[in-house]
Amino acid sequence: MHILVTGGAGYIGSAVTQQLLDAGHAVTVYDNLSNGHREAVPAGAVFVEGDILDRTALDRLLTATPCDAVIHFAAFIEAGESMKLPGRFFYNNVTGSTTLIDAAVAHGVSRFVFSSTAGVYASKDAPITETDPIGPASVYGQTKFMIEEVLGWYHRLFGLRFAALRYFNAAGASPARGEAHHPESHLIPLVLQVALGQRAAISIFGDDYPTPDGTCIRDYIHIEDLASAHVLALAGLETRPQMLYNLGNGAGYSVKAVIETAQEVTGRPIPATITPRRPGDPAILVASSDKIRRELGWTPRYPDLREIMASAWAWHLAHPHGYA
Repeated sequence: MHILVTGGAGYIGSAVTQQLLDAGHAVTVYDNLSNGHREAVPAGAVFVEGDILDRTALDRLLTATPCDAVIHFAAFIEAGESMKLPGRFFYNNVTGSTTLIDAAVAHGVSRFVFSSTAGVYASKDAPITETDPIGPASVYGQTKFMIEEVLGWYHRLFGLRFAALRYFNAAGASPARGEAHHPESHLIPLVLQVALGQRAAISIFGDDYPTPDGTCIRDYIHIEDLASAHVLALAGLETRPQMLYNLGNGAGYSVKAVIETAQEVTGRPIPATITPRRPGDPAILVASSDKIRRELGWTPRYPDLREIMASAWAWHLAHPHGYA
């Protein structure tokens, strides 16, 4: 198949692109490089710089390069920022995604895999399943759920086959690509920046949550495991018209536990400071992945936090300034 990967110069999108190429697919990456890195796009993929809000550019691309499927990653992802700039997130994530979906259907694309988030759910003490209540704590989570609903309508009206994959914290690295946002806001790379001496301390946003150590608990999934799930979902759309899956290890780690693991893996001290809570941060968010394991046979290869952390540390040691 020929696959269009939007946001394919980003952290997760580039990893998925590599696995698609390894599986024998042709891939076109479409990215405006606002958060992605041209250097992260794997060799073998065709790169087109463009924005999902630009319908004319999408029509031009899909006319010149007919695609069988779209895998969509191009979205703003910072939950905290979404609570300060909601309009920016609704415009880019919802309007942009709807523009992309409409263009894809107009050009005969039959399969669509969407990078969603476990942030669509209400917080829960136990691992969340696909039937648990929706209750986003942030505008970011709300935008992702709205896009899922758009996909549902395009399935009903036009027969678009789609998979929505809800996951929370992608982490880890492969030797060729790792996590490098500017500015960085994700916990593991921030912690490793402290270990590298690039940051004086790591901020813990609140230590008074209803969790064993008072800090937020999250699920961390290795980037290569996330990528393999997207490839499986793409193949699964051959026989399943619509799919909704959580992707998680089913075990959560607190912010303090992540910091302690980073100290063990790096062998370096990582000072931490307690700061006020951020709006939009639920106390616990851990996703059960029993459904995708059962139906598609997905099995994470790197479920252990130490292994995830070690792969990220190796990449950051080799790329202390990211892709710069």
